[in-house]
Parts: sequence; C-alpha cells; structure tokens
Amino acid sequence: MAETIGNTDIIKLSNELIYQRHLFNREHRKDVFMKMSIPEYIALQYIAMEETSDIYSGRVYLKDLADRLQMTMRQISKMVEKLRDVGYVLWSHDGNGSEGTYVTITESGRSLLRAQEETLKKYYGKVFEKFGKDNLIQLLQLMKQLETIMSSEVENLEVNRDDNGAGE
Repeated sequence: MAETIGNTDIIKLSNELIYQRHLFNREHRKDVFMKMSIPEYIALQYIAMEETSDIYSGRVYLKDLADRLQMTMRQISKMVEKLRDVGYVLWSHDGNGSEGTYVTITESGRSLLRAQEETLKKYYGKVFEKFGKDNLIQLLQLMKQLETIMSSEVENLEVNRDDNGAGE
C-alpha cells in the first residue's frame, strides 16, 4: 500500500533526488569517462556487443541505437557522426540509404572501449566492494522501479497536456 506523502515532503524529496542525480552525473562522469560521454560509451558497448550477432551481421542500425539510448534520430546521427569522425565507428548504409543506415565498430573503437572498461572495472570494483553487491542489486532494482514510475508519470503529463490543449 502506497504511503501518503505531504506536499512539503514531496518538494524536499524531489529536490534532493534532483540534486543527487545532478551530483552523480556531474562529478562521476568527468572522473570516469575521460575520452567519451556516457551515451557514446553505451553506444560503443552496444555496437561491440552486436558485432557477434547473426541478426544483422554485426551491424547496428541507427534506429535501433536511437531506441536503445532513448534518443532522437537527430541526436543519434550527431553522436555517430562524432564517433565516425574520430575513427571509432564506420557509418554505412544499405542500398541507396533509404533502406537504413548502420554502424560497425572499428579496431580503434574496440581499443577505446577496452581501455574505458578497464577504468570502469577499477573504479566500480572499489565502489562495489565498499557498497556491497547486495546493496547494489537492491539499489538497481529500486532505481529501475523508480524510473518506470517516473516514465509513466511523464507520459501521463503529456496526455494531460494534449487533452488540455485540444480544446484551445
């Protein structure tokens, strides 16, 4: 059964949640991700993982990447362009391009990914050792639950906005 939370507590708790997310994203990102952004790392990791897949012969289509990272095609295209320009991915297309564009990881991209994973193993290995595996699993489960609820509420806000704007 859900606990009733007063308006003052809602403001305090939401402000603290926003602040903690800000600190985590700001502070930890720059210390751990030195040569790429978090979305670039996730993209490279996903592209590398799909390299062994039989489904698309190691290709990752931009649409799938956009879905995976929950980004627009414009954002994905801009990010992939940057990764291509520095030599971490190859960007190609099927047919004349209307059938889909896709990326594959280069050796340089794999090398960067391996180096980043080593940094992550060192950093998070120490963090997890101090925080505890069970605590981490519980935290991740709670974060997933919170994210699901927050996404649902955002969708409700958008529906309400559409409903309210329809009569204008």
